[in-house]
Amino acid sequence: MSKLVIVGTVAFDAIETPFGKTDKILGGAATYIGFSAANFDNIDAAAVSVVGGDFPQEYLNLLTERKIDIEGVEVVKEGKTFFWSGKYHNDMNSRDTLATELNVLEHFTPVVPESYQDAEIVMLGNLHPLTQQSVLDQMSKKPKLAILDTMNFWMDIAMDDLKAVLKNVDVITINDEEARQLSGEYSLVNAAKKIHEMGPKYVVIKKGEHGALLFNDENMFYAPALPLAEVFDPTGAGDTFAGGFAGYIAKTGNVSFDNMKKAVIYGSALASFCVEKFGTERMLTLTDKEIYERLQQFKDLTQFEIELK
Repeated sequence: MSKLVIVGTVAFDAIETPFGKTDKILGGAATYIGFSAANFDNIDAAAVSVVGGDFPQEYLNLLTERKIDIEGVEVVKEGKTFFWSGKYHNDMNSRDTLATELNVLEHFTPVVPESYQDAEIVMLGNLHPLTQQSVLDQMSKKPKLAILDTMNFWMDIAMDDLKAVLKNVDVITINDEEARQLSGEYSLVNAAKKIHEMGPKYVVIKKGEHGALLFNDENMFYAPALPLAEVFDPTGAGDTFAGGFAGYIAKTGNVSFDNMKKAVIYGSALASFCVEKFGTERMLTLTDKEIYERLQQFKDLTQFEIELK
């Protein structure tokens, strides 16, 4: 059974979209990644994060019910859980951050449980690059695949630290805007080449409703996003994609480019469910049958026969 370590936030979100708004609900990168990865059997996943004393036990139970080990989730009883609030514009592609309260995350020092320090796959969710590097430093052996997610914020305030950790990871997953900022290149093909030179062998560039690109040296693969009638809440879609990607790699144990193409499709399929309801709600009711049918939709969307003359 392949081990997967998931590092990131377990948090509260408050979300407003054109479809409605929520009070504090379950969120955080590690939560979305974990719920997504939990759809794959034959993996042993653990979450590494921190929450405050205000975090409900029932939310932690949602992780353990999905066979995600939470020994590495620190509970600071006298502290408050990380909180983010945002409002999406009508196009659902842009949003305003209304509140960010770091709380216990401000002084978070991740501790990877000893039984997971030999994990084959490490998924570094969106955190400070020094925090991400500290996790890699705790591994007793080099992971088969280390995957890193990041964002513009860290490029703005910790670019040198980010470039340092990039030398030690195999895959980076970022969106198109972030890829351009990190590389200084507008063309995503040239951006991927520049990012390759920073360390990662594989570059995944997420383009939201326009799908995702996978680069490895001269190899390139494009996966479309499934056209949806309504996007209810995009929060967590990128993390859900990353969880599907990492979960599929952990399940198969295959880190070839061809297998990563399949991992991108799985990630895209799972992300397409995430946006159908607020927060993690849709991921909690997802069935194997629904995933199979969604994957079939992706197959039908992209496969065709044509007679070439």
